[in-house]
Amino acid sequence: MTPKDSGRVEPPRIWTADEANARISELGELLPRLRGWVSRLGEVHAEQERLKEFWGRDVDAADTPDHELKARLDAEWQNLSQRLEEAIGGLRREGIEVKSLEEGLVDFYGIVDGQVVFLCWQRGEAEVTFFHPVGGGYRDRRPIPERNRAPSTARARDRA
Repeated sequence: MTPKDSGRVEPPRIWTADEANARISELGELLPRLRGWVSRLGEVHAEQERLKEFWGRDVDAADTPDHELKARLDAEWQNLSQRLEEAIGGLRREGIEVKSLEEGLVDFYGIVDGQVVFLCWQRGEAEVTFFHPVGGGYRDRRPIPERNRAPSTARARDRA
C-alpha cells in the first residue's frame, strides 16, 4: 500500500503562526472578493431558475426570446464557478482551508506540540493566535502556546 492509498491526508504545507500572519492582509482582500463571487452566483442561479420556470423545456431553444440572456447567464455562471474553484483550490494546495466565506474563517495547516493542527484565523482578528485539531472545528479553538509561535527557523537555531 502506498502512502497515497493509506487513507492519510498529507497537508501540502505546514505553516508557522508567523508565516500565516504574513498572509492575513492578502486573505483579508481575497475573501470579500470570493464572497462577492458566491453572492453573484446565487443571483445568476436565481435568474436561471426563473427562466427555466417561465420557459420550461424551451428555455435553451434558439428561438426563445430570452435565449441570449440565458446564454449570458450560463457563461457568467461558468466563469464565476471556475474562478472560485481556482482561487479556493490554489489556497488548498498551499495548505490553507477556507472554512466559511461568510464568516471569513480560514485554517492553515500547522504544528502545535508535535501534532498537525489547524491554525485558525477569522476576519476581524489581528493575527493568527488560535488553533484546533484537524478533526475539530471553531468551537474547539484554543490559544496557540507561546512556545509554538516562534518561526521554525528560530526553533531550529535555538536547538543548535
